[in-house]
Amino acid sequence: MSSTPPRSPQPPSPAEPSRRPKPREVLREINYPHGIHPALVPGIAVEDQKLRYGTDKVVFFVTAALIVAFISWGVLSTDTLSAASAAALAWVTGNTGWFFTALSTAAVLFMLVVGFSRTGRIPLGMDDEKPEYSFFSWLAMLFAAGMGIGLMFYGASEPLSHFGAGVPGYGAEPGSEEMTVYALVQTAFHWGLNPWAMYAVVGAAVAYGAYRRGRPPLISRIFVPLIGQRRAEGGLGRLIDVFAIFATLFGTAASLGIGALQIARGLELVVGWGPLGNGGLIAIIAVLTAAFVVSAVSGVARGIRYLSNTNLLLAFLLAVFVFVAGPTVLILDLVPAVFSTYLHEYLWMTGQTGGWGEDATAFAGSWTVFYWAWWLSWSPFVGMFIAKISRGRTLRQFVTVVLVVPSSMCVLWFVVIGGTAMHLQRTGTDLAAAGGQEAVLFGMLDALPLGALTSVLAMVIIGLFFVTSADSASIVMGTLSQRGHGEPKRPIVIFWGLCLGGIAAVMMLVGGDDALTGMQNLVTVSALPFAVVVAFLMVAFYKDLRSDPATIRHAFALTAVRKAVIHGIEEHGDDFALQVEHAPGARAAGETFDSHDPAVTDWYRRVDENGDEIELPAGSAPARGSDQEAAPDLERELDPAGDRA
Repeated sequence: MSSTPPRSPQPPSPAEPSRRPKPREVLREINYPHGIHPALVPGIAVEDQKLRYGTDKVVFFVTAALIVAFISWGVLSTDTLSAASAAALAWVTGNTGWFFTALSTAAVLFMLVVGFSRTGRIPLGMDDEKPEYSFFSWLAMLFAAGMGIGLMFYGASEPLSHFGAGVPGYGAEPGSEEMTVYALVQTAFHWGLNPWAMYAVVGAAVAYGAYRRGRPPLISRIFVPLIGQRRAEGGLGRLIDVFAIFATLFGTAASLGIGALQIARGLELVVGWGPLGNGGLIAIIAVLTAAFVVSAVSGVARGIRYLSNTNLLLAFLLAVFVFVAGPTVLILDLVPAVFSTYLHEYLWMTGQTGGWGEDATAFAGSWTVFYWAWWLSWSPFVGMFIAKISRGRTLRQFVTVVLVVPSSMCVLWFVVIGGTAMHLQRTGTDLAAAGGQEAVLFGMLDALPLGALTSVLAMVIIGLFFVTSADSASIVMGTLSQRGHGEPKRPIVIFWGLCLGGIAAVMMLVGGDDALTGMQNLVTVSALPFAVVVAFLMVAFYKDLRSDPATIRHAFALTAVRKAVIHGIEEHGDDFALQVEHAPGARAAGETFDSHDPAVTDWYRRVDENGDEIELPAGSAPARGSDQEAAPDLERELDPAGDRA
């Protein structure tokens, strides 16, 4: 780019030779790698690659053997596994609790930087690719991703627990009106921005790699810019995918386990059955697992989707009922109080670690660190779902909506359900003595009109969440163990579903009389390896974004304008304009950029199933060494004024 004084347009003289080569002539003279400048690559979608799918025997059989061994250990020697998990938990929370907290906070900051810096313009797909789903459909599916068994289990019990026991560091007295707000704020911290930032990190990285870089939707392939293609496809990459499957198995199994706990307590309270021990809990898990297997074998994917939508509608109706039948005015007052206090106290809650003393250490280990581990375990599952539905969105849209919408819906759920539970507790209904956290929801519903009916509805919702969550998580694990195949083989999906049921049952056995504690122990310990993966994943993803074609174009634009403006002022003072022309050497916009560097060109080299190079799709680039003219958009970008320049 150069500077010239403005002049009246005049027709070119036929006898005057051109002062510089035409853009297409320049392109013909330069032998770019793969026939296109790296700044002009429109992106490559994974379906345009000729990838060889199939079961990765190393990933599948190694993970399967370890999981079967773990289930066998839990069944044959429950006491030793329980002791080992307790010791491991003590070490993890005592030595790495700070790491989980730092990682969850780093995920929030990282996504804000990615979304609201210059990388925010990068699409999760090809240049100018339209989103696959409408904006409102996208919002609805994100909201569905935020709903689950956890919200049913902890919706009333967690705020009530904080309300009765207090939270270290808050000045409010337990059981006071002020503590009502703080209990919901602490719950919002556990279910708001931080978990959705962890999901967003994985989701954005998977979507970017698959729909813009043409890579299989595997966690290991995100690491290509950091460890190289060979290592990502080799032993190190397989180890990363194994960690992702482990995290998904234990995180989802914990959700299934607490669902079984809550259904069992609901049967005791509503149907009148006697206390159900571990045998009854395992029977419930077996029945629901069988229901999942039937759904998987039937192959009615559309039916499962309708089932998920129906479940979401039922959960919404339950929340509306509680809002209307409960303390409506109090809930409306709590909404602005909780949201504003959450934002005000966010940084303080982030630093709520063992540095504040023994009480803070115990609280963080029981609540915060467990939650961060749980969300990390769910991040491959939820992240890959979000990636699939977010294709075509820019990173700025992705970050804004994914961080704000579902987390806000989660907080509203807790305000409605938890606010009602605390109101009942303060007005004489002792929900805290109802018989454990799994019974709090049913105690709250029983205190409202139509308690028997809504309790049955709650059990139906939990059961449906069990089936649909197991179905979806098993598909994700099948994808991870079949080289990124979007539709893994049915036997593989069923196997992972059975493993989910087996691990959930082992978690019950390990916990003994306190099954919830056993699940928390195993989730926290099993999430540590994948937490390390996510930390390096952010580095790899950002490195990818820095070499994206849009990033390169932006750097060219800044350099070109800066050089042209300086040159224009030096040569022409106030009176100059900018136009594009061939300018090698120090005046060139890309003086310091190597367009042949493999770091910015290797990724768009298309290969077939055997790894042999094939041409880019027709129209995406001029063929190397051919006389094909530059596309009109490319020509306008290089030479906006056409032949008059």
